[in-house]
Amino acid sequence: MKAIIPAAGLGTRFLPIAKAVPKEMLPLGDKPVIHYVVEEAAAAGFDEILIILSRGKECIRQYFSPNSDLENHLEAAGKQAALETVRRVSSMARIEFAYQEKMRGLGDAVKIGREFIGSEPVFAVLLGDTVMQHSSPLPAMVAAWRSRHKPSVCLEPCPEDRVSRYGVAGGREIGRGVFELSELIEKPAAEKAPRLQSENGTPLSCHAFAARYLFTPDIFDCLEKTTVGFAGEIQLTDAMEQLRQKTGMLGVTWPGKRLDIGSPAGLIEAARALER
Repeated sequence: MKAIIPAAGLGTRFLPIAKAVPKEMLPLGDKPVIHYVVEEAAAAGFDEILIILSRGKECIRQYFSPNSDLENHLEAAGKQAALETVRRVSSMARIEFAYQEKMRGLGDAVKIGREFIGSEPVFAVLLGDTVMQHSSPLPAMVAAWRSRHKPSVCLEPCPEDRVSRYGVAGGREIGRGVFELSELIEKPAAEKAPRLQSENGTPLSCHAFAARYLFTPDIFDCLEKTTVGFAGEIQLTDAMEQLRQKTGMLGVTWPGKRLDIGSPAGLIEAARALER
């Protein structure tokens, strides 16, 4: 199976260090953030991955590429454990790269992957600055696809005072942790945010997108029809709403926790969480 990992953002909240080190390459323990994302995708069976970069982020490409000089040095020095660690990085999955020339949003980044995805019936999108703690939602999302043949988005509870920062979904539960979605809104005001409902119609807390998506190739046609919106960007949520109206769309919750590395505070919190 195939996956797209958008990692082209400028990381402005990490300036000035983001001038030289992409936020996806900042260390989380002994590995960069994006290593965990690729590792998660590969473990869930998505072993062909396209990473979307912007110019100046070539170190991500370098990180996942074999380095024969380093490997030869480690082998000659008898550092077998280090050698195996280095080789494991470049063998987790078959990784390709593409470039987003202008920062036109997440929707534009995903659209770049159309040729890479080709005729795949379904593919994953994983945001490159978000790590999942405890477990990945991807297996549950793939299971939902196989049973219901609809694309999905991972959802997590979101405090009402923070819904204006995220894409938010409304819908009704149709199976344990699986919701038939009825509405998708990007960054709504708290009073306009949609809500999920249990199977018996009980309102649940607000739920936001949790950085993992499972799409059919229909999303690309939806992205082509999506006009530039907020901040001059092509909003993935707008295309997802079109896709929901066309084919239906599911929301999938899971027992893990999303660690958002989009800010310095998020990186610090993620490091503490992984230590526990």
